Formats: sequence, C-alpha cells, structure tokens
Amino acid sequence: DRLEEVTAELHQLCLAAAEEVVRSKRFAEFAIPPAYHDLVAASFTRGDPTLFGRFDLAWDGVGEPKLLEYNADTPTALLEASVAQWRWLEQKVRPNDPEADQFNSLHEKLIARWAAIRDTWGTGRVHVSCVKEHEEDWGNTEYLRDCALQAGLDAKQLYIEDIGWNGETFTDLDETPVEALFKLYPWEWIAQEEFGGHVPRCATRFLEPPWKMLLSNKGVLPIL
Repeated sequence: DRLEEVTAELHQLCLAAAEEVVRSKRFAEFAIPPAYHDLVAASFTRGDPTLFGRFDLAWDGVGEPKLLEYNADTPTALLEASVAQWRWLEQKVRPNDPEADQFNSLHEKLIARWAAIRDTWGTGRVHVSCVKEHEEDWGNTEYLRDCALQAGLDAKQLYIEDIGWNGETFTDLDETPVEALFKLYPWEWIAQEEFGGHVPRCATRFLEPPWKMLLSNKGVLPIL
C-alpha cells in the first residue's frame, strides 16, 4: 500500500515537471530534437493517454522509498511482475497458505487500461511492435498484446523493421494503415531514425505518447 501511494505521488510530480517544461519550452534541456518540440507539446496538451511506466524504488520497509529510476517510455519486466509471480503464488505459496494473494494487480490493471485507451482513441485496432530477434522485448510485447486482446482490441503484432511509409502514413506488411502503435522502442531512437522524420506529420497514435520524451530522454533531471 505504501509503495502504491509513493508511485502515485511520483507520477503526479513527473506530470507537473512535464507541464513546466512545456510551459517554459525547455525542450532543448531534455535533448528533444527541434523537429519534435511542437509534437511533444501538442501531445501533452491533448492529454494523449499513457499505458504504463516503471518506477524503480529502493526501500527497506521502514523509511521513505527512494526513486532510483523512472522508465517512462520502454519499461519491461512485465511477465516477471504479473504472470510469473501469479504462477509462483499458485504453485508454491497457496498450497501452504490458501488465503494468500498476489501483492499487485498489474494484469487486471493493464487490461482495464487498454480498454480505457480504446475508448479514448475511438478505435479498436492497434499494432504492437518491437525489434526483431530480441526475445525479451518480444515476450513483453506479446504479453501486452494478449492483454489488449482481452480488453477487446484488435491487436496485431508488427516488428519495427517491417513498418512502412506510403507517403502519407505508416503501414504494416499488408499495406494497412497503422492507426495506433504500441512501440517498445525508445523515442530517442525513433527521433534519430530516417523514418523518424515522418512522425511529426503522421496521424498515427503512439503508446507511449510523444510527451513521454519529457520523462525519458537523456537530458537534465526534471526540477520543479
């Protein structure tokens, strides 16, 4: 319960920091390329939805938790924290303690969040993407795709390397427009790619959204 309180508080502080950066236009201090300044500002002002982030905390259970890192854009370790933990509970703990329960509700909350994002977007189609030949990233994206399917979305797998550009919009291998894209691929890398030049003028919705660059790029630390 204490960790949940702390992460909620930290999230609000990060949002406040991002708002200050947009208000004062301090994008350069956060290593955001000039071509992305307006995109990031518009994304934050619109309140583009975010699926998740990962706070890495140090805590001894007594004092105040300390933030070590906030992975706001490309967090992993989802399988370990949800499905693997649940199976450990079922196989190793409940035989001796039938009333025991899991410490987190990550799985249920991911499904609920996907459903909320679907309603916000007004579309049920999303492509879920990572780089090829990276087993950990593929495992995380396939798990997220499964959660999206359970939330009622039409979630399709698509590798980053297979995303095309038809002159107007991003497409998949079937030339279907990519209306919404979850990408386990850092924004700072996208901005450096050749296809990254198309992002500011495309209609694709992104998870995580462009404004997450304010919390994930290797610039200065947010200071309120």
